[in-house]
Amino acid sequence: MLCTIYQLGLIGYSEAYHLQTELLRQRVSSEITDTLLLLEHPPTITIGKSGKLENVLASQAQLAKEGVSLFFVDRGGDVTYHGPGQLVAYPIIDLRKRGRDVHKYVRDLEEVIIRTVNDFGIKACRDRNHRGAWVGDEEIAAMGLRVRRWVSMHGFALNVNMDLEPFSLINPCGFTDRRATSISNLLSQDVAMAAVTESLLANFSEVFDAQMKQGSDILARSCL
Repeated sequence: MLCTIYQLGLIGYSEAYHLQTELLRQRVSSEITDTLLLLEHPPTITIGKSGKLENVLASQAQLAKEGVSLFFVDRGGDVTYHGPGQLVAYPIIDLRKRGRDVHKYVRDLEEVIIRTVNDFGIKACRDRNHRGAWVGDEEIAAMGLRVRRWVSMHGFALNVNMDLEPFSLINPCGFTDRRATSISNLLSQDVAMAAVTESLLANFSEVFDAQMKQGSDILARSCL
């Protein structure tokens, strides 16, 4: 398959969400190829469809003071935190061309994450009961998806060099007994985001048997 990549840098959650919904519409109608958005968000907490506000441990006033935005969103999953230094991937993929198998799609995304962190000497694994990727009982990548008319949106967030302290504002993914980690935290050194991105793209291409094509100027389009 052909997959167009857009590397958007730091972009607000609302802007990225509206971009996803428009790309999903275009993919459903076969106006565009499969698409992969790679980006970072400013400090943001999102609550998925199965999430509970009680898993946000900070008050609205505290979040405002810390400069953290809060969104209720239409992905699966509970509560997660996004911030600079986290590589967020939003694949807009037509599953009609992939056997309409959502479970395999989830496993393939997890495989991309596992191979990527393995490229940096970190052994991650799946959790049978929870999506994402884990190193022991620490979550290195959170995942939450939505599929509409067999096209996916939302995706996963891989912790690279981010400040982990804001995760104390939430029960990550609803857990009270697990915590988040990152590539840099596990290696005790910073890792270049560009290197992680390069690894992720190579692994995505291999796992999804995709020919990756670099796109440009998507934010300047009238779809926003």
